[in-house]
Amino acid sequence: MTETVQIVRKGRKFTQVLEGARDVFMADGFEGASVDDIAKAAGVSKATLYSYFPDKRFLFVEVATTECLRQADDAIHNIDRSAPPRQVLFQVGMHFLRFITSTLGQQIFRICVAESDRFPDIGQAFYASGPAVMRREMAEYFEQAVGRGELQIDDLTLAADQFGELCKADVWPRLMFGVSKTVTDAEVTRVVESAVDMFMARYGAQ
Repeated sequence: MTETVQIVRKGRKFTQVLEGARDVFMADGFEGASVDDIAKAAGVSKATLYSYFPDKRFLFVEVATTECLRQADDAIHNIDRSAPPRQVLFQVGMHFLRFITSTLGQQIFRICVAESDRFPDIGQAFYASGPAVMRREMAEYFEQAVGRGELQIDDLTLAADQFGELCKADVWPRLMFGVSKTVTDAEVTRVVESAVDMFMARYGAQ
């Protein structure tokens, strides 16, 4: 997608369009979602929908990035970064893993990956609003914790990536490959607790 389009992100109907599109995309996928169905779900005319989004790709990118940024914002504002690292990491890990293993999180990921070959900008937008946000925020937190003498980290962004991957152990591959349909909160807690233990064993201040 090389087009440049100015999207006006305001107004009651803009929110309606996003909510309707989210429901249709999550049910039918990107390819299966029709503009007619999206307009119907949103309760707007096709003309109104096109006035906001002249291309279905722009609409999907907006839905995916909005959801990812909402999750990141919730995590950032609900966590006390001045708390001990184990507490901060556990809260971040639980929020992260609960989202990516949720039905919505899985569907967004699968659609983005499936469409990235044809439309690289979809994958790029997902990365920028999801993994890249977590990486940046975690690196900033690690810098603060290192400054307080709580952690010992040289490569902040690598450490952020490592923590994210530790939190995906076991449950994420099983979901992605269809081995499991759902994960329990106990499973999520088990993985995150272990991720925090491993991370602190490597980077905790001695």
